Amino acid sequence: MADIGFRKKRGLKFYQKKIQIKKGLFRNIIEYILIILITAFIAYVLVRFLGMKTVVVGSSMEPVLHNSQEVFVDRLITVIRNPSRGDVIAFLPKGNDKTHYYIKRVIGLPGETIQIKGGRVYIDGRLYDDPYGDDMIMDPGLAANEFVLEAEEFFVLGDNRNSSEDSRSGNIGAVKKEDIYGKVWYKKKFVDQKGGFLKK
Repeated sequence: MADIGFRKKRGLKFYQKKIQIKKGLFRNIIEYILIILITAFIAYVLVRFLGMKTVVVGSSMEPVLHNSQEVFVDRLITVIRNPSRGDVIAFLPKGNDKTHYYIKRVIGLPGETIQIKGGRVYIDGRLYDDPYGDDMIMDPGLAANEFVLEAEEFFVLGDNRNSSEDSRSGNIGAVKKEDIYGKVWYKKKFVDQKGGFLKK
């Protein structure tokens, strides 16, 4: 009789162990599924916001960017904060979704007054020490007079100052934050030009 009781106990322990193994296996499967879902979500966010590609149109950003060169755009950063001076942005002029994305450099920030005189950029009346454009600006366009930026408006120029349609032009003007697609952060290798991260 004692032997029967011992067999029952052994059978019970074996059954309990089996349940524990099943529970552990189930927990592992759930963990793996969660890891896969989190990884897929992170990959989606990276592709959706950092992996968006567009193409440079024209020579206005030479020598940094060239016509037909592919660039990657960070869409998330402009949601988190405003673009900074020196950032290269992709935007739709006046929100026109029938045109290509324009790629220019941010020079003027919200609330500032921009003016181009004597071929040079002035911000709030002070000469801007321009590290991006060496050439004297031949056509000041709209910025011949003081150009006051409203809240969430930016003044942009192409690095190739005398071959660029930018905020000096009436059909572009100040770029509103809502029309900015994102910040250009990486350029692909192009012909004999190296690719890489864009620096200020």
